[in-house]
Amino acid sequence: MSAPPGLVVTAPDGASVSHQTSSSLAQRLAALALIVLVVGLALHNAAMAQLWDLGVRGSALDVVAAWKEALLLLGIGLAAWAVRGRPTLRTVDVLAAVYALVILVYALIPQDSLGGEATTRGELFALRHHLLPVAAYAFGRLLSERCREQSGFAAAVVLVAGGVTVIGLLDLAFVNLQAWRDSGVPGWYREQLDLRYEGLSGLPENWVYNTGDEQNPIRRLVSTFLSPLASAYALVVALIYVVSRRFRWWWGVLVVVLYAGLLYTHTRAAFGALVVGLVVLALAQRRLAPVVYAAVSVAVAALFLVAYPGIGPSTSYTPQELEFLRANAEREPEESSNPFATDESSTASHWRNLREGISTVRVHPQGYGLGNAGVVAKRTGVEIKAGESTYTELGVDAGVAGLAAFLLWNVIVLLALWRREPWVAGAFAAVLLLGLQTDVIGVHWLAVVVWAAAGIALGRPPARPALEGEIETAADPKPAATTESS
Repeated sequence: MSAPPGLVVTAPDGASVSHQTSSSLAQRLAALALIVLVVGLALHNAAMAQLWDLGVRGSALDVVAAWKEALLLLGIGLAAWAVRGRPTLRTVDVLAAVYALVILVYALIPQDSLGGEATTRGELFALRHHLLPVAAYAFGRLLSERCREQSGFAAAVVLVAGGVTVIGLLDLAFVNLQAWRDSGVPGWYREQLDLRYEGLSGLPENWVYNTGDEQNPIRRLVSTFLSPLASAYALVVALIYVVSRRFRWWWGVLVVVLYAGLLYTHTRAAFGALVVGLVVLALAQRRLAPVVYAAVSVAVAALFLVAYPGIGPSTSYTPQELEFLRANAEREPEESSNPFATDESSTASHWRNLREGISTVRVHPQGYGLGNAGVVAKRTGVEIKAGESTYTELGVDAGVAGLAAFLLWNVIVLLALWRREPWVAGAFAAVLLLGLQTDVIGVHWLAVVVWAAAGIALGRPPARPALEGEIETAADPKPAATTESS
């Protein structure tokens, strides 16, 4: 219906255009914030250690280090503004809210009523720790309301993983371990994070693979994460994505580079998680290739573990480090250095921590309150009730209620991802498996990337099931097109 002559009606259209423009801008800025988080979190540890070395310390460095939380909250706000109104709620969203509510309730319960000893600072650290995957998931879900394409996000993940590999390998080839001892890394860990490492002059002991030969310790790839474990987990996520795509020669080169970086982290848990992730990917995509890659990975990783003492980048201990290591060996003389032995020192430690954590949760199912487990407890100087495993730490901090809420939410997320985004399903399964022996939420890059990817993917409709006799050949299936009536 046209307007009467001489009357120009612009308000509704102008308001609509303005609304669409502001929403589109907010959505683009939110997506950009997520990309910055993917890149920035991979550089965070190295940057903070360098700033500490330059003299930015104490509260000033704490403020700078909070950039990631500020950017995540800003991204969530922008994504919510782009959506406006009330976004579509799914069962997994409600379960995420239930888990977050349990954590908030435990944050309010007095420590002494639960038998905990955490400080107020520790409670705040733990609150941030446990709610980080929920915030990342919410960010992804809000983004998915207007933008369901993950290509830019996934490209950032792969490029970051490639950068981590190249920097890590160059470090192993050209940077002496003494340079790291003399850097700001030990001081940053010790003075800023209250994490005191004794076996490697203030550096984390897992930077070096102890072969049992005092003259032949082998370095592991740590890269910008300053951790072989975090580097390995990031590479697992990127490898699963690359394998999920159609094969191209440059993808083949990329797989070789990323896998080489993974091998040099010498992280056996990551080798196993990659195999599980590839099997899940194969089942979700109904492809044989990921299973073949998984089998090849098992063989190559096993050979690499055997050969590593002879081909790995060798370093040396200082006299003080040797003194500490010898005293430690006397306390635990029965542990082996064979990477395939069940009594190998690292394996034995992981199993011991897991058993003790499970026992603690079993005898104290109500939990001790936030801040009594893991790195948070270590940083704040209270007794560590459980360590390393995501699940036992959560059970100690938030009881069986928090653990059950977390598990139920994430199992449903995994099932929902199955037909929506196979590579995210594979990566999510790998991370949940890693959570048995590692605090995966404590690796901020992992928590943000994997749970945000899950949130974005769950905004997509389920993929169309294959018809009987139909063979799916696409490595990245697209959702079936839908027709809307005008």
